[in-house]
Amino acid sequence: MRAHSSPRRQRGAMIITVALFLLFLLGFMGIALDFGRLFVARTELQTAVDSCALAAANELNGESTAINRARSAGQTAGNANNVNLQSATWSGQGKLIAADITFRDASYAVTTAPASARYAQCTHTQPNIQIWLMKAMGAFSGDYAGNPSTRSVAANAVATRGSAQTTCPIPVLVKPKPGGTAPDYGFVRGEWVTLIRAQNAATGGQIGWANLNGTSSADETRDELSGSDCETRIGDPIGTPGVQASIAEVWNERFGIYKNSGSPSAGRPDYTGYAYTVTNWPPRAAGAVPNAYDGSPPTGAPASAQNFVTKRAAYASCDDTGASLNGCETRTGLSLNSFQKLAAPGNVAGGHKQYGMDRRIVTAPVVDGSSHVIDYLCFLMLQPLQIPMSDTQLEYLGNAGVVSPTSSPCTTSGLPGGSAGPLVPVLVR
Repeated sequence: MRAHSSPRRQRGAMIITVALFLLFLLGFMGIALDFGRLFVARTELQTAVDSCALAAANELNGESTAINRARSAGQTAGNANNVNLQSATWSGQGKLIAADITFRDASYAVTTAPASARYAQCTHTQPNIQIWLMKAMGAFSGDYAGNPSTRSVAANAVATRGSAQTTCPIPVLVKPKPGGTAPDYGFVRGEWVTLIRAQNAATGGQIGWANLNGTSSADETRDELSGSDCETRIGDPIGTPGVQASIAEVWNERFGIYKNSGSPSAGRPDYTGYAYTVTNWPPRAAGAVPNAYDGSPPTGAPASAQNFVTKRAAYASCDDTGASLNGCETRTGLSLNSFQKLAAPGNVAGGHKQYGMDRRIVTAPVVDGSSHVIDYLCFLMLQPLQIPMSDTQLEYLGNAGVVSPTSSPCTTSGLPGGSAGPLVPVLVR
């Protein structure tokens, strides 16, 4: 006589089987959830350190202040990202600090020398990321040591400055001096070059207003000066616009000079707004270049006058250690009608240190006789624009495509991967 399982016993076995299957399925779901959270946190952290490395590398121009600026820029850019499921505070586990940012020379050896630094490296570990399944398993089994409730993720990024395919020059054109050829086109490092106000009036050895997209609209010039065009390539045609007073507003914000509606948080200034004219940086002896970028003050300069590198390290305003627009006008001899306020100098919040960026060392396209781009040069914006508009000056700092940091301090934005274009920050590891 055959024994038969009762329906009740079969139902009990089925319940156990389904329960085990659900537990098995729940385990896989939990693993997917835990690893998914770790993957998201790791990706967010990688984005943060990538931003850090690119911003830090952007500052490695060989100046004595390069490493300090690179650390500040790297921290600011990296910490602006959200990490650990888009937490603005990184879940309170600590953001990037100065020690997370290190530098390497051309042979990839660690260095702390600003003149030798070629690579910026940002490394960070994000601890205490909650692991829900491991925590539940620890509670179920009692093995908390073998099933920790948190994990850590780490990320690393290295960036340097390399040649670009496209770049973000300011909307001006440079005409070579008669007989001038690459790389300097007749210019001498440290000399002052005039930016002509009148439309298309620049002759050889001067600078004229231009539109990078080939048009003649003054509104386009203003938009491009705000930094919205990063698509300029060798061979592109350059337009010659009329210049309106509105251009002065976006030019002068780089000096921390604003109208009532402007502010450093919206129109970010350079690290310094200290300006250079013959009033505070008198002409040197015949044949000597002014060299306001990193030279010594000329004879007859005010006692407070120092070069751009020094003033930038001190986060000086156009009024030096003051915040008076009248003080700025007195120091420079310029007329700034319609402007009302300056960004704060030094370590004061709301000023050049808090919102500063590299905005006065700029790239400008060199054009041939048919106004097509043939190269890029590096300049220092010396002065804010006056109202009513008049000519202004920039200081020549070298060919923007020269890789040696001591030859050109220019780094711009654009698409990396070129063979001889201006330098842009690029991730290498």
